[in-house]
Amino acid sequence: MHSTAKELRFNTKELLESVARGEEVIITFRGKQCAKLVPMKQSKNNAEKNDELFGIWKNRTDLKNVDLYVRELRKGRFL
Repeated sequence: MHSTAKELRFNTKELLESVARGEEVIITFRGKQCAKLVPMKQSKNNAEKNDELFGIWKNRTDLKNVDLYVRELRKGRFL
């Protein structure tokens, strides 16, 4: 299915419903293809909550519970 950028702007819900049904939607801007809307693939890993540390917390061996650590840091600010 093809759609223009203007149609995307005014008919977003309908286009997303088409994508949800499994269709791919090619978006054109000034007559040239510029984007493709495709259904997302649900993976088993995305459905489960991932409690693994990441980013700046990944290499911190002294922290077991980042949530508790951050709450303790904020405690003095919200009295």
